[in-house]
Parts: sequence; C-alpha cells; structure tokens
Amino acid sequence: MKKITIIGAGTMGNGIAHVFAIHGFNVKLFDIHEGSLDRAIKTIEKNMSRQVEKGILTTTEAESSLGNIELVNEMNLAVKSADLVIEAATENEDLKIEIFKEISTLVSSDTILATNTSSISIGKIAAISKHPENVIGMHFMNPVPVMKLVEIISGYKTSIKTKETVENLSKKLGKIPVSCNDYPGFVANRILMPMINESIQCLQNGVAGVAEIDSIMKLGMSHPMGPLQLADFIGLDVCLSILNVLHKGFGDSKYSPNPVLVNLVTAGDTGVKSGKGFYDYSNGLKNPTVSYNNH
Repeated sequence: MKKITIIGAGTMGNGIAHVFAIHGFNVKLFDIHEGSLDRAIKTIEKNMSRQVEKGILTTTEAESSLGNIELVNEMNLAVKSADLVIEAATENEDLKIEIFKEISTLVSSDTILATNTSSISIGKIAAISKHPENVIGMHFMNPVPVMKLVEIISGYKTSIKTKETVENLSKKLGKIPVSCNDYPGFVANRILMPMINESIQCLQNGVAGVAEIDSIMKLGMSHPMGPLQLADFIGLDVCLSILNVLHKGFGDSKYSPNPVLVNLVTAGDTGVKSGKGFYDYSNGLKNPTVSYNNH
C-alpha cells in the first residue's frame, strides 16, 4: 500500500497528507478549490519547518516529504490508481455520501475507502459503495501530526482484512489505532461532545466564565486544554454537526446542542478558523468573548 489519496485539503486533510508524506508514502491531495490546495501546502510546509526546528525532521527529510505530495483538482486523476482513499471533507453526511458515490465508481475493486468522519455512520456511507467490505472509518485526531490516536470504526459489512490492513497502516504512521463499533459519535465524540455542551450550559447559566470553566477543567482534571477552548480549536460548526448527529441518532435530549453554540455558529463565529468563538483570536490573543450572567 503505497499510493494514498486524501479528499479534502482542509485542516484534517492537510494534516493527514503531512503524516503520510513524512513516512514515505506517495500522496495525492485533492480539493476542487485550487485556493484550498495552495493554503494546504503552505500549512504543510510551515508545520514541517516546525518539525525541523524541533529536531523531529531534518531539512532533507522535510524537502523529500514535500516532494511526496501531489496537488490534484480532478477527482478521476486523484483516485483512479490509489491503494487507499481517505475522505476528509466537511462533517456533512450528504456531502460525504455524494463523494463516496463518485469515488466508488472510479477506484478498483480492492481499493480501501476510508472516511475521517468523527460521528457519521460508516454503514450508511458504505451502503452506497460498490464494495462496502472495503469501507471503514479512520478518524484521526487534530492536530494530526501530533496526536497519536486513530479511531478505527468498522461498518456492518467492513471485512476483517480491511480492518487489519488499516490498523497496520496506522502503526506504520507512528499512530496507535484503537477499534470501536459503528454507533453515532463512536467513542471519542460520544464522550467529548456532551462535556463541551455541558460546559456551554454552565456558561449560559452563569456558573462561571469562559476562562474559569477552562481553568477548572485544566487544573482539576489535568486536561491540556479547557473544553471551550477545545471547542474553538475543533470548530464550533463541527461541534454542532456532531451533536446534531448524536441527537438524531439516539433521540436523547442530553445531546441537544446548547442554544449558545447554535447562535455562535449562526453568527459565523466558529472558533480559531474564523478568528472568534468563545475566545477572540485576533492578533494572536485568546481573550474570552462570551459571557452570560457572570458575577
């Protein structure tokens, strides 16, 4: 398994491409928008430069790794000879299903199709594929070059061979694959998102402010990042999408997105990527921006 295609050049897509490239794989990074591809390769260059500064990579290794990445904006050229295709598009069920419909008609019968979804049913995505036994969830954590976990999710028809191949591949990337079954949110986000949602509820009820909630969780629970800052880092729109998947999938009110989260996303304040969420990131600052009845 040498030829890897990544669909989507956003935060997750460029991070996944980065990791495969530094481990010697031939990577095609696809996006329909050339501007997204340009931003992605600049981000990868910057992140590899940081790794050189930290002694993780040599300058020669970084240059060689960048040479392993090919930018492509035509789907057929991106996937037709791939051994593995990883879809890393926006966390939107309809979009992902459309992508899988297209790529399943273009790849060979033994190409593994993985989705980096953080919550959406693998079985539903696999159902529209010609070879559902080759479809699997491969949920990387952000930032991909740093985080060790890859959550491996098998759909109802995912073959043992596909699962074992993806687990072994993850280990070759220096990652730790951990398997789970196909339920809404899987494990990571089924536990994480209610915590974030409850943190927003505490803020809305005036229990404490943004910085105080985050400080309590960092200092008291040894979390490296508070839940509200983490939500900004993930993207508030992504958090909202995942909570909606959980709420729809389980029908349990505990997964119902807090109105404050809905309002922020509606206003376009989606966190770090927009420059503002629960914190203001303009000029590199991280000042809290949201308060409710705080004393």
